[in-house]
Amino acid sequence: LFDGVYPFYLQQRKAAVFDVSSIIVIVVFLTFACSFLLIIPGIRGRARLYWTLRVLLSLLVGVVIVAVQFTGDWETGWVKANTSYKSFSHALVNADIGLHVGLAGVNVTLMGNPVNQVNETINYNEHFSWSFDADYDDSYSEGLARGLPSPILYVAEKFTTQSPCSMHQQYRISGHYASATLWVAFCTWLISNMLFSMPVLVYGGYMLLVTGAFMIFSLLSFSTVRNSLMCPIQFGTATLHTSYGGSFWLTLAIGLLCFVAGITVVALHYFNLDLLKTFFDLREDKAEEHQEMTEVYVNTHFVNNGR
Repeated sequence: LFDGVYPFYLQQRKAAVFDVSSIIVIVVFLTFACSFLLIIPGIRGRARLYWTLRVLLSLLVGVVIVAVQFTGDWETGWVKANTSYKSFSHALVNADIGLHVGLAGVNVTLMGNPVNQVNETINYNEHFSWSFDADYDDSYSEGLARGLPSPILYVAEKFTTQSPCSMHQQYRISGHYASATLWVAFCTWLISNMLFSMPVLVYGGYMLLVTGAFMIFSLLSFSTVRNSLMCPIQFGTATLHTSYGGSFWLTLAIGLLCFVAGITVVALHYFNLDLLKTFFDLREDKAEEHQEMTEVYVNTHFVNNGR
């Protein structure tokens, strides 16, 4: 041992708190929101409230569609167990073991109770990717070479291509289809914003419905893995069970919001068009044009000659 650590093990990696890609997406959309808030005082009357509501809700939909592509909590699970810590060692540790499944890979978390045990700080969060530009088996082999703790390697092994569980193929394909449909939803969201900027509001409502439909399709694609038999992930008598995570439910909520907003726009178009134009700041423009057209100056000399 070297200071209580096997010399052929590298220094353990600390737990990751934030995902860099998600932070970049959130910062970009927050920049758009702050830029709009700087110009909102220049809008007069009730139109200021309508503009604020429309823009912030639209940005909320856009940031969720993009951000959930990079999150790792579409499916999560935790278990507390007494388990062996590393290979070639009989030392047992008490730890919380977490599995976080995203669209592009899995994160396996190991946190000791307490954190400091067997002369080490047990606080790991390892990512194993199966995206198009990454090889999951290579990530797992690198973990073996670095000497990751046994619980992390045990969970990660369930998702390898050589595992008899076949979980890699199930999650990888469903994640890729879910990601593709979300990008289509992002494109339809952009089109809906373009249509709302033109006097074709009903078509913008239709595109919102399409956006919500593709978001629901992504959820259906990801949920297909629940219909397959899952390999048990056991640590002694404790079993790690997973359930849908925050990103899944957030996508569902925003998809339903798109449905509600799209149905509202389409219904108002057919039953109360004036209210819809007022909300989108179109009715006031028509009123001003009508007012300008009614201000006509008549020369009474030509009127009398015409008689």
